[in-house]
Amino acid sequence: MTFDGNGPSLGGNPGEGQFEPDGGLGSTSSPTGAPQPTGGRAAARKAAKSGGARRSANPNSAEAPGGPGGPAGPGGAPTGGRAAARGRGAGKLTKAAKRKRILKYTAMGVGFVIVAGLGGGYLYVQELNANIRKGALNNGGSALAPASKPNAAGQTPINILMVGSDGRASADDCKLGGSCDGSAPHADVEMLVHLSADRSNASIMSIPRDTQADIPTCTNPTTKAVLKGRRSIITDSLNVGDPGCVVDTWEQLTKIHIDHYMMVDFAGVVNMADAIGGVQVCTKENVMDYQPETDAQGVFHQIGSHLELPAGTHSVQGEQALEWLRTRHAFGDGTDIGRAQAQHLYINSMIRQLKSAKTLANPLKLNDLAQAATKALQVDNGLGSVNALASLALELNKVSTDRITTVTMPWAYQKNPASNGADLVVTTPDSAKLFQMIANDVALDRNAPPTGPAPSDPAAASSAPAAATSAPAPSPSGPPVEKSAVRVTVENASGSNGRGTAITDALTAQGYTHAVVDSHTPPKSPTKLLYPAAEQTQAKAVAASLGLPDSVLSESTASPAHLTLVVGTDWTTGTSWPSGAAGGGGAAGPAPSPVPTAMPTTAQSQNAQDDANQCMEVNPAPYHSFKDGQSHYIYSWTGSTPPNVPQP
Repeated sequence: MTFDGNGPSLGGNPGEGQFEPDGGLGSTSSPTGAPQPTGGRAAARKAAKSGGARRSANPNSAEAPGGPGGPAGPGGAPTGGRAAARGRGAGKLTKAAKRKRILKYTAMGVGFVIVAGLGGGYLYVQELNANIRKGALNNGGSALAPASKPNAAGQTPINILMVGSDGRASADDCKLGGSCDGSAPHADVEMLVHLSADRSNASIMSIPRDTQADIPTCTNPTTKAVLKGRRSIITDSLNVGDPGCVVDTWEQLTKIHIDHYMMVDFAGVVNMADAIGGVQVCTKENVMDYQPETDAQGVFHQIGSHLELPAGTHSVQGEQALEWLRTRHAFGDGTDIGRAQAQHLYINSMIRQLKSAKTLANPLKLNDLAQAATKALQVDNGLGSVNALASLALELNKVSTDRITTVTMPWAYQKNPASNGADLVVTTPDSAKLFQMIANDVALDRNAPPTGPAPSDPAAASSAPAAATSAPAPSPSGPPVEKSAVRVTVENASGSNGRGTAITDALTAQGYTHAVVDSHTPPKSPTKLLYPAAEQTQAKAVAASLGLPDSVLSESTASPAHLTLVVGTDWTTGTSWPSGAAGGGGAAGPAPSPVPTAMPTTAQSQNAQDDANQCMEVNPAPYHSFKDGQSHYIYSWTGSTPPNVPQP
């Protein structure tokens, strides 16, 4: 098929299926107006109107239009075409003519299907795009952690924060989640999906919902209500109603740059679980997540996920999958630690199923997931289209199952002075090590290939960390910098009051007498030192004086005459760069801590392939009093039939 000014054609000769503007087949037009042969249906219709189209039984008769003795068209060309041929009784086609006719109609049909498919596909994609709810990535307007660095090949990792909301914003959520009292939503599930720069491995890290964290000041994007910064459990970071505040809290806590977020509510989990299909899960004992509780008014309540499963392996989907993912009191020690493990086992099983069924490579199966995902998910603007979500799915599908690790942040319990009951969950030094590994794109899985000499080699032990960390800011070369000639403006983007003045005073005390504080408050961001190209030496001198790492230096055209030091959220105390900050250290500051190359032993982890047969342990908490014949345990039962509602 070719295309010219007259439309698509299958052949270059008249009468061989060429499409013309008037709709005729076999006719041609002349740009010069010269007489051309006529024929086909147009000639037949013209002949019929003139009364000369009467058919003769004799095809050779002079009365037969277009016959040997029949009338000729303009310029002496014979008339004819299919109408005349039918009149002559010459309806039989040669094999070549039949092939041409079949080719012509096949091309017409294929062309129609392509055009209709493209149009319908476009409308369908637009429909899916319209389903997606989206918003800004950071509530504060800018990132609170430095951007991930590319590897030697120029590839960068991707970090996606997964948030599970307990908000009851719809009747479906209320039905699935219990009480709908209008209270603020919580981020009950918080997981970071890290996809390595080279797409060879991935990790999924959970932070328990009760972990203590500094939550920054955040604004509801719809009502503009402001929730002041505070120290609380990390699940409260969604209280303002914006997942961007959860992103800000994570970046501030972990120093890991987050590229995207996805949030799903109860009803969304059910819809996604139905689209995925049954996922295999396992418990070691019979489990029922009903927690009997009597409130201060003496009213008896049943709280919990309402999960009921006999011991063994089961396929769960829909509401039962939601119950599994929500179960907290009945697993492990009854805290969010056990729930995170159960969620990881479900996710690993789901990954194995999707991989084995080749769902992500099957357009029909992927369509079901796309329909459910676009209706269930709320995402950041960068993921706010079907194309973006599909591209991310394809990137994730590149990682083999044995290189996917799920892990819970190392944690510790701390007595809560405000309560005699629940303890606080706090981070530990091992938490910081795990955060540092992810921020520096270090593989967490046990199946990673060796990257160098064995750790027992002293030379390797001393040299390997150096390759994984940012180099300190080098001392300026050449003649010493005249500090009093350096013009530097200090901005406070840390979110902490007085930081700009404190750093300006520190610079002045070191001889930078032209250091001034900028009184305006910029959006929160990581620390950076911006300099014009001609003043790189001055920038390195300032960096050396404050112990700043080379990674915060950035050439900029913002001001051609002076340096701009932005004091960020990663430097909220002190007047020299903190030793624990990501990439920290400098010529005049303490050396950075080396990036760990092995996951801390206190981190609970599973491999998506190797740990396929793990089962959850049920919380063995006993009733303080129980009736005859009743199971001694709150979250389990004896016998083959689970009780519908256990009674104390």
